[in-house]
Amino acid sequence: MSSSTVSVSAATPTQHHFQRKVDDIKPSKTDINFVVMDYLISEGYPRAAEKFAKEANIQLPLEEESIQSRVEIRCAIHAGDIDTAINKINDLNPQILDTDPALHFALLRLQLIELIRKCTSTPSTDITPALNFASSQLAPRAATNPDFLKDLELTMSLLIFLPADTLQPQLAVLLQPTLRRQVASKVNEAILTSMGCRGEARMRGLVRLRLWAERKAREAGKDLPPSLPLGLQDGEGQQNGNGEPADIMVQ
Repeated sequence: MSSSTVSVSAATPTQHHFQRKVDDIKPSKTDINFVVMDYLISEGYPRAAEKFAKEANIQLPLEEESIQSRVEIRCAIHAGDIDTAINKINDLNPQILDTDPALHFALLRLQLIELIRKCTSTPSTDITPALNFASSQLAPRAATNPDFLKDLELTMSLLIFLPADTLQPQLAVLLQPTLRRQVASKVNEAILTSMGCRGEARMRGLVRLRLWAERKAREAGKDLPPSLPLGLQDGEGQQNGNGEPADIMVQ
């Protein structure tokens, strides 16, 4: 019986002392509610924010209409309907794109990519609309900005290789949804900033701060568990440099 007891005890994993310290910390529920609400508002989840506000008995910090406008713009960009997105941005605040040439160019570049995608859907399709759009909307902007010119040249090279089953990585990424999401995120930040709000959810900054603190602690030789995941992995199974699941907010 004694040996059996020893065997069971040996098989029971011992909790790392760092994790015990973490478990002893009791964060304020008010602070947690504030961070969660800030994330829902900043990222544009009006239904979830409204429901959470009722459950937590707190007020929505922004009017639902302003959140919904950002949602519609984000959905349009994700769907590749860039013209609609640009019109909605200008309806909301025309100064946003007027004062941010890089963001405006990024949107126009997405619009060009969608035109190229459509124009090259079959070998016999006319590519004139894409050429005209590039000449009138992007070329004048690229003429005075080397970075814009490089991006435009890369984008125009799609006309040479499409349609194709495989593309070079730097071209393939232009057709992936990731680029739309990146631009949509920048648009969301610009809109929030124009409204006098933080351009980014506080939760994202806290996650980066936590990652920085862990890196510094490991560099200093502190005793930490081998892995400290945040439990914020996305649905695509991305991994970090160590082959472990990557936390979505530190990408």
